Amino acid sequence: MNPLLSPFDTAPFSKIKNEHFKPAFLQSIEEARAEIDAITENTDAPTFENTIEALEFSGQQLDRISSVFFNLNSAETNEEIQKIAQEISPLLSEFGNDITLNEALFKRVKAVYDQKDNLELTVEQNTLLDKKYKSFSRNGANLSEDKKKRLREIDAKLAKLKLTFGENVLAETNKYQLHLTDESDLDGLPEGAKEAAAQLATSKGKEDGWLITLDYPSYIPFMKYAKNRALRKELSLAFGSKGFHNDELDNQENVLEIAKLRFERANLLGYKTHADFVLEERMAETPEKVHSFLNELLEKAKPAAEREFKQLEDFAKKLDGIDRLEKWDSSYYSEKLKQELFNLDDEKLKPYFKLENVINGVFKVAENLFDLQFEEVNDIEKYHEEVKTFKVYDADKNFISLFYADFHPRAGKRGGAWMTSFKSQWKRNGENVRPHISNVCNFTPSTKSKPSLLTFIEVTTLFHEFGHGLHGMLANTTYPSLSGTSVFWDFVELPSQVLENWCYEKEALELFAKHYETGETIPMELVEKIKESATFQEGIQTLRQLSFGLLDMSWHGIDPTNITNVKTHEDEAFKDTSLYPDTPETCMSTAFSHIFQGGYSSGYYSYKWAEVLDADAFAYFKEEGIFNKEVATKFKDHVLSQGGTENPMVLYKRFRGAEPKVEALLERAGLLTS
Repeated sequence: MNPLLSPFDTAPFSKIKNEHFKPAFLQSIEEARAEIDAITENTDAPTFENTIEALEFSGQQLDRISSVFFNLNSAETNEEIQKIAQEISPLLSEFGNDITLNEALFKRVKAVYDQKDNLELTVEQNTLLDKKYKSFSRNGANLSEDKKKRLREIDAKLAKLKLTFGENVLAETNKYQLHLTDESDLDGLPEGAKEAAAQLATSKGKEDGWLITLDYPSYIPFMKYAKNRALRKELSLAFGSKGFHNDELDNQENVLEIAKLRFERANLLGYKTHADFVLEERMAETPEKVHSFLNELLEKAKPAAEREFKQLEDFAKKLDGIDRLEKWDSSYYSEKLKQELFNLDDEKLKPYFKLENVINGVFKVAENLFDLQFEEVNDIEKYHEEVKTFKVYDADKNFISLFYADFHPRAGKRGGAWMTSFKSQWKRNGENVRPHISNVCNFTPSTKSKPSLLTFIEVTTLFHEFGHGLHGMLANTTYPSLSGTSVFWDFVELPSQVLENWCYEKEALELFAKHYETGETIPMELVEKIKESATFQEGIQTLRQLSFGLLDMSWHGIDPTNITNVKTHEDEAFKDTSLYPDTPETCMSTAFSHIFQGGYSSGYYSYKWAEVLDADAFAYFKEEGIFNKEVATKFKDHVLSQGGTENPMVLYKRFRGAEPKVEALLERAGLLTS
């Protein structure tokens, strides 16, 4: 019996074998197709219920199987799963096209849409109707047959290209190993990082020495602390050249083809560029608004960034006689300068951030704000032994959500950190079906002598992903496609980024920042230094984020058909934001998974856009108290629980009382010039 084809609530990981996936996909696609046929063959006149709602709740088994499979392909993959993904993705793409290009179905949807002014629909029903209608009109329903055929070809090709891109990046990450046998090569590294490197070497079958990889918990400490400049250079170039070696894992042609196919697709649908197509369904609305937003911030940040870079150059020259700062010097000298200015470094902070304490801390913050209770359970099946599972309840012990947490790097896990879901939330037949949410990260693992101790950046990352998690857990909408994080992409980062702010507040830190050996609460002087250093090199950091947004728009906001050289194009996109000398051996685009594999194409600007929202939102919490129940309840009721049921600016203004002001971000970042 195929466990994926039997009804299941929690994912039955222990029973699933790789050979179950393809038959399950094929059968559930056919079942979903039959549900679509039932809608189109209905002889009754089209109504909201028999067409729009029926379409919304079709294919639920397929959605569950997809969520299990693609989450595993990100967090616990192997060659067999990747092969299945390559076979399945075009089939799913084709099925998606079969729906949006189904003339009989579109005719029924349009019939309901055309009479919407006469229907007594709720706000959420109106939003769903608009979304369903646009899912057809924006995906080719009005095209001629030959153009529909071409659209299908493009979508199938893009599905495979995006998978290949991601597989290449993961393979490149796993392939590189820096095996060191001379301990002097590790000079400057904290003991914990050295111990982790030795443990990693042993786990990879090395009889002696230390192993450094391109996984963040290994890579970042080496770049930040290792005195050996030549080795920092080697590691930096390896990290920066993923997918850029003109070999079987090269992504240059994939980048060019993805960009060109997206452009062709947008043109087919009547849009000038891929960015025009994407941004029509974003708060930003147009590429012009995005460029204006990015350039306004660039104008404010660049002078500060150049001052900070000059300060860093002078510091490196004074300290070590460095004549020209290179990219592999940035983390190392920034950390040294930060220590000199604030007498603060991660090694002083890490003992206060034991992973389990930080998890309990973020739970406590969620309890104080939203009355949530987290109970660790061991009777939920997991896809890996390291995964932790929790049941989430409200103050009245009503079940709210299931929460999976997966925190450490593995060979089968892609890099970075993300939130996802194994099951959406929705309401039907009087039942409020609760979601299953997951956070996946790549944090410093424990060693033989120390538990997992997080850097401060890892602490903020945990809070960030948990903010996304809350958006999913507290969802309370009728329709699954409007639930949780199913919002405009430039609104989705608000819950995550706003939660990071609690990491800098004494009142919050005192809940969980306790020394792992002594139990001592983090001293106030360290809290003050964390706050003081929060805007350290903010100009440089802002410029970096803006450069990524501008690179994204350079691929997707123009006609890319004449681009022949990925590196040359990238250099041009970076020219206004570059501080360090170029390294010809490296290329960011070939490993820029956010925009070429994930969902951020024409959307990377949204991190900065959401920072404006989060700075403005947190200013409200600061005014009333960071654990003020009234403000927290408004945030839950008008933002977290509402998903994509209304225009995000309407939801935001309902919470805040006004539109967000960019000054809140500039003030917090120390970029306001008097």
